[in-house]
Amino acid sequence: MKVAQVKENKIIVSEIDDIKLDGRRGAIVMTLGCGLCGSDIVKFRHKIVHDGAVLGHEIVAEILEINSDTKFKKGDRIVTSHHIPCGECNFCRHGNVSMCEHFKKTKVFVSEEHLQNVAYLVPENMPDEEISFYEPLGCCIRAIKRCALQKDDTALIVGLGSIGLLMGEGLKAMGYKIYGCDLIPERIELAKKMGIEPFDFSFEVDGVFMTSGADKAIDTALKAVRAGGKILVFSSTPLSNGYPNNEIYYKELTVLGSYSPSPADLKDSFDLLASGKVNVKGLTTVYPLDKIQQAFDDTVANKIFKAYIKIAG
Repeated sequence: MKVAQVKENKIIVSEIDDIKLDGRRGAIVMTLGCGLCGSDIVKFRHKIVHDGAVLGHEIVAEILEINSDTKFKKGDRIVTSHHIPCGECNFCRHGNVSMCEHFKKTKVFVSEEHLQNVAYLVPENMPDEEISFYEPLGCCIRAIKRCALQKDDTALIVGLGSIGLLMGEGLKAMGYKIYGCDLIPERIELAKKMGIEPFDFSFEVDGVFMTSGADKAIDTALKAVRAGGKILVFSSTPLSNGYPNNEIYYKELTVLGSYSPSPADLKDSFDLLASGKVNVKGLTTVYPLDKIQQAFDDTVANKIFKAYIKIAG
């Protein structure tokens, strides 16, 4: 089987031995394609992963072999997430599922747990590159739930890359009035077409969703949020600068983070995509596997919004 691995600061496609179930519960799948996540870019650019690491988790796949009590069968086209919480630890009991140790240990091997909790049959007429937004949209849904804005509240998205636009789709589906800002005019124009109004800073918003990875975006959030408002942190920044203590104190701000989705968030994500309530048409640029390095380079250079690596099918 082919695999794309990090080797000497490049993404190299090579051959490794096929994987077998060997009596394990779960499924062996053929990856049809995989979305390129912002976290993959960060890990690659900042050399967080070691040589031999395989990036990617936004997968669409076909079941080749299965040993399961679920209704899935060989030949099914599925979408799945990679992490699963235990549901019992202190983190899970408090709703912090992405901090769960079991959550962090589960990977992309499609185990019986995955099949039971986070795998879904892809709707027959839905393209692979669209359903591949299942996991990242789940992340956005979790962030929106954690921010817990009230009906008719206003929300500002800072950073209108693919995840910012996806956050906008989630916020729209949940009924909020949304605005956006970005330094790249083309992004602002596409956002307008998707129902995200440009923000002119003539008023303050109830909630700010930080989907930009720039340190200066912190100042933008503080300028835009009203006293008593919320800032939802949804990205890392190079310098890892914090939010000013006194701004939080005197303005009674709520600053909170959101990282990765629960099975319930993923279910909501799947339903929104399958029903068409969230529209991701035209956001992806498709690359063949042997052009995966170009996909990384084009994403870093802001030449595209979102890369989808087509592997099979």
